[in-house]
Amino acid sequence: MDIRPVVPGFAAAPQLQPEDMAAVAAQGFRTVICNRPDDEQPGQPDRASMEAAARAAGMEYRFLPIAQGFPPAMIEGMRAALDDCPGPVLAYCRSGTRSTFLWALAEAGHRPAEEIVAAAAGAGYDLAPIRGALGG
Repeated sequence: MDIRPVVPGFAAAPQLQPEDMAAVAAQGFRTVICNRPDDEQPGQPDRASMEAAARAAGMEYRFLPIAQGFPPAMIEGMRAALDDCPGPVLAYCRSGTRSTFLWALAEAGHRPAEEIVAAAAGAGYDLAPIRGALGG
């Protein structure tokens, strides 16, 4: 697993597998967020198997699939998950990029934009494509 801490309480990762959930829980994560739509790529585990594995490991699970763009409902869903779910939170997608972008957009207005950009960069994610949406 390539878990990349972004800020205290939030990390992003590339695709996880159901068998990873026990190790994710053992690392202290209490919530897993999937940002991949089902059937995005052949062989990818589906939402149901990931949710069952996360819950079996004692974690909360949210499904916020991002296929194209970042609609306001998904940004609001991520904000709600960050506010309501127990942390630390681990979000994943194919590479971790969409998860980090969605986190950044959800944090806009809650953290200074430069802090968001620096945190993502420290985890290896470049927010240049969405920098303008993060505010001043």
